[in-house]
Amino acid sequence: MSFELNRELAARREALPTAASVDPVTAAIIRGGMETICFEAATHLGRAASSAIINQSNERNGSIVDAHGRLAGASIGTPHLTFVTGLTVRYGLMHQQDYDWGPGDVFLGNDPDCGGGHLPDYNVYAPVYDDAGELILVQCLQAHQGDTGGKDPGGFTLEATDIFTEGLAFPCLKLVHRGERRRDVFDFVVRNNRFPSFAGDLAAMIGGVQHSVRLLEDLIRQWGSGKVKAAINYNIQHTELRVREEVNRWPDGAYEADVFVDHDTIGSASDIRVHVTCTVAGEQLTVDLTGTDDRPDLVGVWNTFANSRGYVMTQIVAAMDPSINKNEGFFDAVDIVIPEGCIAHPPPNKPAALGSFHPACEITEAVCVALSEIVPERSAPQVYKMGMPNAVIGFDEQGRMWMDQGVDSRSCDASAVQGIDGWGTCPVSLGNLLLAQVEDAESRFPVINISREMTRDSEGPGRWRGQPGSLNVKQVLEPATAMTWMVTAEHPLRGMCGGDDASPYENYFKVGTPEEHKVELSANEILPAGSVIAYQYGGGGGFEPALLRDPAAVREDVLDEIVSIQRAREKYGVVFTGTVEEFDLEVDAAATRAEREALSTGRLAWAGK
Repeated sequence: MSFELNRELAARREALPTAASVDPVTAAIIRGGMETICFEAATHLGRAASSAIINQSNERNGSIVDAHGRLAGASIGTPHLTFVTGLTVRYGLMHQQDYDWGPGDVFLGNDPDCGGGHLPDYNVYAPVYDDAGELILVQCLQAHQGDTGGKDPGGFTLEATDIFTEGLAFPCLKLVHRGERRRDVFDFVVRNNRFPSFAGDLAAMIGGVQHSVRLLEDLIRQWGSGKVKAAINYNIQHTELRVREEVNRWPDGAYEADVFVDHDTIGSASDIRVHVTCTVAGEQLTVDLTGTDDRPDLVGVWNTFANSRGYVMTQIVAAMDPSINKNEGFFDAVDIVIPEGCIAHPPPNKPAALGSFHPACEITEAVCVALSEIVPERSAPQVYKMGMPNAVIGFDEQGRMWMDQGVDSRSCDASAVQGIDGWGTCPVSLGNLLLAQVEDAESRFPVINISREMTRDSEGPGRWRGQPGSLNVKQVLEPATAMTWMVTAEHPLRGMCGGDDASPYENYFKVGTPEEHKVELSANEILPAGSVIAYQYGGGGGFEPALLRDPAAVREDVLDEIVSIQRAREKYGVVFTGTVEEFDLEVDAAATRAEREALSTGRLAWAGK
């Protein structure tokens, strides 16, 4: 539980010892089998769990780590979880003797100071041995749990100054010993969680990894331990080679970016800085967060070392050929420097729950802005810029807690990329995360979703525009507590390569009453039955200058009520004849040329026009 431990956890691991050799085709087949097993583990969890966060929103990920702690394979899942899981397992591997590892065991880890992300991201994992008793692999399932047993339901405490306020931290806790559930330990973990369905969710995680362990044992028997280890070595080495080949094609140089968080969770500080320098020197890429805010008294904006490392890698992966296998080879090829004591690498026992929103998103965003100078065609920011969704919490007549975590349908942060407007309702960073249906939320919780409308003029203008944000209006039918942290008003999602920034977020509580108010900073309020909250999600950023957008595309945006006629002229320089109402709207070509010429001073400098 120290900076020294983090250095040890992140250190490069050696290849697995084996005398066997493997050809590329066999290595790919074995890798495919492992990825399929990971997918089965994640699917098992998604179907067996009761939590809407898991079975509706799919906030889970399956991965396989080898006996040396290297990421060997992963399924489709929330991308950043793919690159966080390994350090939790490495902590367990470092203490195998202390925790008496053996066949049939299942462990739980979530401690931010022992390789974990934030506390709600539970990593349940199980070692896989061959028939000779040699440890070969570790099967992992990581998922966001709705509560962590801390001061506030859900584990998000706005004013927390240490990790203990947020809940229970498990460095490496054995849930199953040699195939038998440890009832005392299982009951202890369940008792310290407010969710009535948590026992089933935890059991689903255990069952998922146990199922996959059996499949991995079969795979090892089929191919032999030596060939499986050789395949893992080959695939990791191949990924490192491919990453270095990609970097070697980039121009040498240092590429910098700054991104800011509006304020910490209690408003004690503003303009919290994330700075990154991406240095290319031949085939070597170094990502250095030196210059990132390190004020010791900041509250709520501390991202764990493992999370920061994982979020950096999520953006690097997005900047490269998508066919490159996602495994430890990425970490072997890229040097990541995260200064000790900054908000991306906090001292021990700092709170971590909200850091997984901010500055985590700003870390990926800064890497994207920096790399957009090198690979603009792959500059898609891997972010979700909301401070946090509106979490609405209450208790039923039996005293059981319910929580609507606000992970149902919305449109936000879907930025444009080169050649494609922002589309869909999720930012790309959420990957396989699915927004829950509002009907499902209404069946589970005493809430009514009044509207889910995209907001006109909330797109980030650009040659390719961002997707609009949406205004989500919700009414609580019973007394409840609502909690939120608002950022992205002063520093919204960045546009790329000359595109405009996205629209800011806004949030209102007790709408339509004399007590209606805008949430400027954060809130943890009791709402009476019938209260209405309205959350304006920000849109996606634009790509390249808006004056380069095809006027015909702007016309379609106006007809589709994405862009107003006034905004079309002010941001895109497009002038029309006719009206929307009469459906005779047409681009006035001559007036548009003149308007764009008048607006072009300075606005097309990036494009060299």
